Amino acid sequence: MSTIKSIFERNRAWSEQINEQFPDFFEQLSKQQTPDYLWIGCSDSRVPANQIMALPPGEVFVHRNIANVVVHTDLNCLSVIQYAVEVLKVKHIIVCGHYGCGGVKAAMGHGQHGLIDNWLRHIKDVERFHMDDLKDVSGDDKIDRMCELNVVEQVRNVCNTTVVKGAWRNGAELSIHGWIFNISNGVLKSLTESINSREKQLEVIAK
Repeated sequence: MSTIKSIFERNRAWSEQINEQFPDFFEQLSKQQTPDYLWIGCSDSRVPANQIMALPPGEVFVHRNIANVVVHTDLNCLSVIQYAVEVLKVKHIIVCGHYGCGGVKAAMGHGQHGLIDNWLRHIKDVERFHMDDLKDVSGDDKIDRMCELNVVEQVRNVCNTTVVKGAWRNGAELSIHGWIFNISNGVLKSLTESINSREKQLEVIAK
């Protein structure tokens, strides 16, 4: 309980510091959020979206799950995408993975992990789709390559949601991006071109 108590103490200190430095910060923050970005990332505690992008609260709408997966039966993720696109009018959807992802490692292994194995099945499918890409790599290099391929596949899944396809049909200014984060040095890397139309999606996927 002492650890929990310290969180509230740090929160109060943070609040006081922000109020001193930016007196109208919380007043502005309490107004309607208008972020330009939806971040779909991994639940890993070392990958905080706002800090990585160096953006303050209110600038990024965030959805996170194990291994940044976008599944067409996941109503949670799909609802986030719909709200972000249709209500918040975000201009960018970013799928961001990270090297050394534990979810990807688990999916590539042969052990049993309980309930999560059902979720990891989606990543095993990515490995199956890209057997040729992975046949000449091994060890950590193979895991990192799979982390990249997983991001690319999830970008494709975002592009194929009815929400995104509908937004593009209606002329929305909406781009989809695939990034990966290197925890060892804090640097982001782009894995895909910006996709801002159905035609662009087909062009990128064809490469």
